[in-house]
Amino acid sequence: MKNLFFWVVILFLAGCAENSSTGSDSNASVGEYQRLWGNTMGTTYNVTYKDSQNRNFQESIDSLLIAVNAEVSTYEKQSTITRVNQAEDSIMVSGVENQHFFRNFQKAKEVYERSSGNFDPTVMPLVNYWGFGTSMKRAVTEIDSIKVDSLKKLVGFEKVQMQVQGNDLLIIKSNASVGIDFSACAKGGGVDAIGAFLKSKGVNDYLVDIGGELLANGVSPRGVSWKIGISVPKEDAAVDEVHTVVKLSNTAIATSGNHRNYYNTKGYKYGHTLNPSTGFPEKNDLLSATVFAPDCMTADAFATAFMVMGLEKAFNLASEVPDIEAFFIYGKPDGSMGVKYTDGASDFIE
Repeated sequence: MKNLFFWVVILFLAGCAENSSTGSDSNASVGEYQRLWGNTMGTTYNVTYKDSQNRNFQESIDSLLIAVNAEVSTYEKQSTITRVNQAEDSIMVSGVENQHFFRNFQKAKEVYERSSGNFDPTVMPLVNYWGFGTSMKRAVTEIDSIKVDSLKKLVGFEKVQMQVQGNDLLIIKSNASVGIDFSACAKGGGVDAIGAFLKSKGVNDYLVDIGGELLANGVSPRGVSWKIGISVPKEDAAVDEVHTVVKLSNTAIATSGNHRNYYNTKGYKYGHTLNPSTGFPEKNDLLSATVFAPDCMTADAFATAFMVMGLEKAFNLASEVPDIEAFFIYGKPDGSMGVKYTDGASDFIE
């Protein structure tokens, strides 16, 4: 989960942020790159693309993101996921009208199983307890271990089942208090949805970004691969301070870390990455995990799982999973930073 913070820097756009909540570069000539931007999922989006017909897709993309949020946002009171969380034991929803929910559920299940439960969207009750949930972030000043243990009983994605019944989806919960939260993969899903939309319009050169989760296709305005900067994972680092530059084309990237979204209580630092097994914010040697994958939802979910697993377990899993590569920045005992990455990740490093 990345919440409100950017973990990557789009190098050719550095310094070009807009103040308005939504907008576009409207003066592009035919065949030139356009940029659209706006707010979504508690963060911002940027879409840069070249269209031979010079079409402005702002309205279509905004409508698409509204549709995504209507299915998977826990902040929307009438969203599909909110209705699932409020259900006593089961709920039937239209499969035709909830394709985004369906894809998020399926991907979450896949990564949950592949990561041995280290990626688990049913941590929502724990996320809310630790103050990183749908309400305003608040620090837990007195840790109640008994409360944490009781909430852990609600965790485990096997407690939620989804059955396809004709054109409908039946979601069954083992306990009324079980809740799911797709925030660790939903932004990636939104990125993929925009990418699919652009491709359906015949657009082949584009970069889609939602809160630092990106999908790159074709070439950048410079006529080469898109260059992305992975941020320095330190609390005092500037948002645009770059640790490593990578180049992307026809690839998605997502990075997870704890150096922006955390709080301190009685001398202890608590980050937003929660360990489903312990019920506590995870503390290990990993500072950030960057994942390259064919689609952004996969990259997003595995980046979160890897932060829970720690360096060695994450590296081993990343080396085994087909079609993904990973780049890890970790802390050394002397306080310096080290890097470790899978063999295929070297193809992306500039």
